[in-house]
Amino acid sequence: MKYFLYVFLLIALIFSCRKDRISYKATPYTLEIPSHFPDMLIPYDNPMTVEGVELGRYLFYEKKLSGDNSMSCASCHMPNNSFSDPNQYSTGIDGIQGKRQSMALINMGWEDFFFWDGRKTTLEAQIIDPIIDPIEMHETWKNVVSKLNQDVNYRNRFYRAFGESGIDSIKAAKAIAQFVRTMISGESKFDVMYKYENGMSLNSTEQSIFQTIDTEEWAGYDLFKSLNGADCFHCHNGPLMRVKKFSNNGLFPNNFNDLGRASVTMNPEDNYKFKVPTLRNIALTAPYMHDGRFTTLDEVIEHYSSGIHMSSTIDPLIEFGSQGGVQLDAQEKYLLKKFLLTLTDQNFINNPKFQDPH
Repeated sequence: MKYFLYVFLLIALIFSCRKDRISYKATPYTLEIPSHFPDMLIPYDNPMTVEGVELGRYLFYEKKLSGDNSMSCASCHMPNNSFSDPNQYSTGIDGIQGKRQSMALINMGWEDFFFWDGRKTTLEAQIIDPIIDPIEMHETWKNVVSKLNQDVNYRNRFYRAFGESGIDSIKAAKAIAQFVRTMISGESKFDVMYKYENGMSLNSTEQSIFQTIDTEEWAGYDLFKSLNGADCFHCHNGPLMRVKKFSNNGLFPNNFNDLGRASVTMNPEDNYKFKVPTLRNIALTAPYMHDGRFTTLDEVIEHYSSGIHMSSTIDPLIEFGSQGGVQLDAQEKYLLKKFLLTLTDQNFINNPKFQDPH
């Protein structure tokens, strides 16, 4: 009788466990969006979950995603550089350099186009490419899945994130995308300036920061927005500090084979147009431009001041291009740089939620 009782209890336990697995649901994740930011649109087929974000964080720093297990996403998107690469071009596992500067991963949840040429239109689709790119991580997703499947921790993490067994490239990309969407930067001195000028309330921390903003930083901000000053706001404005567009910003094309947006659209009117990046954390993301040609902010400011190269596809909003740029004097360049430094968000790069969990 005891034997049958033990068997019955064992069977009940097994079915109970199976029922728990079948009915498992991940925990909804609440994004911490700054009060002065727009809402973030989350794909209906990839809702944010605590378990999905956690898995994505592990995968972001996972070197098994590369062919020789030496590189992760973070190898080219480093926290101290606001998740960009301090090198002009990133070098893949085979020692081959890329052709463009790695873009910083800042507030990506509000983007509609990815890569400098905008060839991908979702964050999930963008994440698929670097793993299989022969000059980057040079691996197949089949091999990646095989390596991850050998790790019981990853098998469990995928199950907890998606409520079902199995690892594949789609789930991996979704998890990394969830993690990247949490990487929100909105706590710089500029944010306090933006909220103040737009009549938004400041919390106690922001009020303390407000007291540290000096007259030169305010003057640089005014110059930044002035049509007759630095004239930057046409392409960089709002809390996200960018507009959604592709622009030929007057760079002489060092590589005439890199047509930028035109390589995607096949439209010659898009020649040498590249995605407008955010200016957030600009002091941390050198080198600058799609080809990393400028190593300092001073060089960037000088380009827009006197180095504009005219061409048939030049952005019409670069209104002083015909005279080489906006022709800032030394004091104006100094003030503009002072303002650009207010865009630095140390809390973002030091946020423990974004660091390597291994």
